[in-house]
Formats: sequence, structure tokens, C-alpha cells
Amino acid sequence: MRPALIIAAISAAAIFRAAAAEPVIGVAAPLSGPSALLGEQIRAGAEAAALASDVRLEIADEACTSQGGKAAAEALVAAKVAIAAGFLCTEAIEAALPILKDAGIPVVATGVRTNSLTDRRKKTGWPVVRFAPRADDEVEAASAILGRAWREEHFAIVDDGTIYSRELAEGLRLSFEQSGLKPAFVDTLRPQLDNQIGLAGRLRKSGATHVFVAADRPDVAILGRDAAQIGYPVTIAGGEVLRAPADDVDLAPGTLMIGLPEWADVADPAVVAGLRERKIEPEGYVLPAYASVEIAVQAAKTAATDGSDKLTALAGQEFSTIFGPVGFDEKGDRTDNPYRLYRYEGGAFIEVDQQ
Repeated sequence: MRPALIIAAISAAAIFRAAAAEPVIGVAAPLSGPSALLGEQIRAGAEAAALASDVRLEIADEACTSQGGKAAAEALVAAKVAIAAGFLCTEAIEAALPILKDAGIPVVATGVRTNSLTDRRKKTGWPVVRFAPRADDEVEAASAILGRAWREEHFAIVDDGTIYSRELAEGLRLSFEQSGLKPAFVDTLRPQLDNQIGLAGRLRKSGATHVFVAADRPDVAILGRDAAQIGYPVTIAGGEVLRAPADDVDLAPGTLMIGLPEWADVADPAVVAGLRERKIEPEGYVLPAYASVEIAVQAAKTAATDGSDKLTALAGQEFSTIFGPVGFDEKGDRTDNPYRLYRYEGGAFIEVDQQ
């Protein structure tokens, strides 16, 4: 064989080996059923991240069901993916993880918040870390942020009687009391009323100048309106549900929210602009899925380079993402709490500087 042909053959073989060495990243998303719109957001973000990282994706439908999670896991195992990302629903990922564990495929969970997913790590041995916050990160952020700000204030805690709101309010109360803070007043509002004059009056009588209201945005907005009508100056705070669309009555100016950021506001502007140029609106799970794939790619490449266990690679380093550095603790939860404090001004939530 002539030298030129030998060189060409060697080059072609090198290119083939380099391509083969690139990790295949699995992505599980609910692409059918009632959550399909959210699944398409995961797909869009994952595909954009794969394009930027020059890796191949294997996408499977987890359908937000246990049966779908099992089928997605089997498809990812058959495709010999290095690491999987995605998953939105607890039922799906809990059905998938035993299968992925047996195949040695760890998971970067994009949207599952259930505490037990990582709390049971020692018992299950499930190879998972999660980009999503834990279910209790909201109350931990609220207690830390408001505990500092309201230490010298007379405050109240109110919930709307739903399971989510009661758990949020009770978790906040217990955390405050462990820090030596006791609410001046605790109450439950009746949701979906045309007015909250009675609650506003009880709060004023209690002497509370600040109140955390674990309730939906319309009820919080009506309470703010009615407090102003009776001349009661009170600072109202609530949880991430306040980021819902405005109703007939808007939130009172100055209303505080403990919530997650609008992802497009805190992501790499070049990536956000690039997505919009491709007619992909960076909403919902698009950017969290992008970051999840970034993490999966970096961990897979680290494991391939130094021969380390892929789950160890996920838990043992800090990753560069479109949101900045992200790391995970021994259980697989994020080492940072992404919840922040916002104030409602001019029809929008503005982040409050905590420095």
C-alpha cells in the first residue's frame, strides 16, 4: 500500500476511534401523555446541549408512569448509554433506577424533587444525583432568609389548609422555633374567597407586622388588597406558587417571594440567545435539561479518561454549567440551594440582594 493510502487509512481509523469514544448520553422525558409538553422542553434542552458538546443522545419516553420508566430504562440500557439525564416524575424514575443500577448507568435527574429519591441512597443504592431542588429546599430557604430578616419583627404564619401549604407553613414554624423565633399568630385562611377582610383584621389585632402566607397567588393578592383597605401596613411573603400568572387582583407592591429564578435570567446569555435564534423558547425545563446533559457529559468523559466509577465522577467533582458551578453531596443532592428572595415591584419579581 502506498504511503499516502496508509496515512489516510490510519487517519480514518483514528477518526472512527475518536467518534466511538464519545459517550452516548441517555435522556428520559415524558414524550406522551398529559406531561408531553414538559417532555418536549426536556428534549429541546437536551438536544441543544448535546449539539454544543458534540455527543450523541438516546432519547426515551418515560411517560410519567412506572411502566414508562421501566420501558425507558430498558431502551437506554439497550443503547449502551454512559449516563442518563432527564426524568420528570417520581413514578417513572423509581421504576427505572433498579434497571439502570444493574446496568451501571447513573442518572442526573432533571425534575424529580421527592426527598426520598436521595434520602434512601444507602438502602437502595440507586445511582442518582439531581439537578432539581429537593422538596424541602423551599422551606429551608424561607427559614434561612426570613429568619435573618424577621428576627426582630412580630410575624405570623398562615396557610390555606392544603397538604402542600400546611407542610410548608409547619416546616417554617418548626424551623423558626428551633432558632428561637416564635410567631405572634398562626392561622388558616379559607381559600378562593372574594375578600380576606376577616383574616386581615385578625392579623392586625395580633400585632403582626410581617406574615408568611402559604397559599396560592390569588388569595395572597386579595389579602394584600384588603389589608391596604383597612389601613393595615403589613409585609406579606409567600412561596414559589406566587410566580403564577396574575389574576383579577394583583399582588400588593412589596410582596416577597421565596422562589426559584426564571432560568433564562440566570443562564449563560449566549446559550439563551442561541436557543431563541433557533426558535426554542428557553422556558420550563429547557435550560435545566441543558444543564443536566452538560453535567452528564462531563462526568462521562471524566470516568472514561481516568477509569473512575461514573457515579463517583458525578458525586466527586464540581461541574461547569450554563448556570455556573453545580456540585452534589454524598446523597446526590445539590450542594447549593437554588431558592432566592424576590420582591414584587412594577408587576414583576425582582431579586433582593442578600449580601
